[in-house]
Amino acid sequence: MSGSDISGQLAEIQASLDGITAELALVRQQRQEMEDLKEDLTRVAKDLFSGAIEEFEDIAPFVKTGDFLHLVKLILRNTNNITDVIGKLESALDFFDDFVPIGKELFSDTLEKLDEFDRAKYFEFAREIRQISDNIVEHFSGEDVKLLADNIVPILETVKSITQPEMMRAIKNAVVVFDKMNVDDVQEVSIWKAMKELNTPEMKRGLGFIIAFMKNISNTENQN
Repeated sequence: MSGSDISGQLAEIQASLDGITAELALVRQQRQEMEDLKEDLTRVAKDLFSGAIEEFEDIAPFVKTGDFLHLVKLILRNTNNITDVIGKLESALDFFDDFVPIGKELFSDTLEKLDEFDRAKYFEFAREIRQISDNIVEHFSGEDVKLLADNIVPILETVKSITQPEMMRAIKNAVVVFDKMNVDDVQEVSIWKAMKELNTPEMKRGLGFIIAFMKNISNTENQN
């Protein structure tokens, strides 16, 4: 074996030894890091354990060892119920996520509609209606309200009769005539002129209407 071959083999051995030395150094470094980590974790665990002991000392008078076992058993027995509750909670959260855009749109539409009502003076009208209600409550007693309730049907029937087209036309005509009349300019009428006016067709029709009206009222009262 020549000297060059021996030198090559020695170089390979030296390279192998260098690699092994580097690996050992890396292993020692990793082992040291693990030791350091172990020490840190041990220190943290001791601190946590000490804190837990102090906290448990505060609740020790209120908790028994069997309570934890009972709690664990209770959780295990209700695993399905807990799973269902979590599933429902997830569904509720999904529904809430889907409802948020709809809720925003509804809120915006509601504000727009309220603004429209405000411009149309619905709220002002409602305030006036409330004022009317306050005045009614202030000026009428409970007995008055009871009497109103007892007689509401005849009152509504009377209102229904008044609102018939014929009655509305007659009332409207009477209002129009009264509005056109100047009460201050009405002249005095003597007996002879009154007798003369009674012979006119208009007064005869008016007297006939009054007489028929009074007779019908009397007949209706007698029937009642």
